[in-house]
Amino acid sequence: MLEKILVYFAVMSIIAFFAYGIDKRKAQKSRWRISEKALLCLSFFGGAVGGYLGMKVFHHKTKHWYFHVVHILALVWQIALCIYVTKG
Repeated sequence: MLEKILVYFAVMSIIAFFAYGIDKRKAQKSRWRISEKALLCLSFFGGAVGGYLGMKVFHHKTKHWYFHVVHILALVWQIALCIYVTKG
């Protein structure tokens, strides 16, 4: 079970990472953007690591405090789920 959860988190992190990169590129070109809600949902529902790395690597959404808070909360619940599954 833990392996499936980790694979899910890895896939969601990859998607979140690239979403932040795509949104940054679109912002630079003044094109249609990915909504903040979509970016935060990708991070919160499994992609916390990728989303946070995307923020840092692409220097995107780093000035918004709520992005940092959501990533921290998401990472906490994702780690807690892994611990719960391991001990359960």
